[in-house]
Amino acid sequence: MSVRQTGLAGVLEIQPQKHGDERGSFCEVFNAEDFARHGITTTFVQDNHSVSRQRGVMRGLHYQLRPFAQAKLVRVVRGSIFDVAADIHPASPTFGRWVGVELSAERWNQLLVPAGYAHGFVTLEPDTEVIYKVSRPYSREHERAVRFDDPRLAIDWPVDASEMQLSEKDRLAPTLDASDLTQVLEEEA
Repeated sequence: MSVRQTGLAGVLEIQPQKHGDERGSFCEVFNAEDFARHGITTTFVQDNHSVSRQRGVMRGLHYQLRPFAQAKLVRVVRGSIFDVAADIHPASPTFGRWVGVELSAERWNQLLVPAGYAHGFVTLEPDTEVIYKVSRPYSREHERAVRFDDPRLAIDWPVDASEMQLSEKDRLAPTLDASDLTQVLEEEA
């Protein structure tokens, strides 16, 4: 597999090696030993699977507070997304910066988002399916969100906001400046 650094510490684009022949293809999308050789030692405890029926479905920007802050390993098994990680560590030199990567079933690429980053995506095709591993279980009590269109973040989404479909929770999410970020950073897993 190949690992590409993005502009934010710990946020990595991972490209597993895909093997194919006339029957189809095979790929190890996660192998703990291979990941460890690249310095990725996160323990994943849960897999999530989302299905979005239309282009422009926005999910995020989500994060969880300690002790349930989640690292995520995100991949697309059908369709494509624009996947974003935003640095919400108040003491970080890159606080308020974001990176975006197009993930697709065609490319088989993945994005590793460390604990303590806000994460979200918008679908670029109808009937898009996303599977992602998380390092901590979901906790409603610790769940938080930042507005996807926060002017401070100024994320350059490839879908116009007027075309996006959001949950009510995401539509009402606070801005980064209005968020309580005192419990964002999770200790190393």
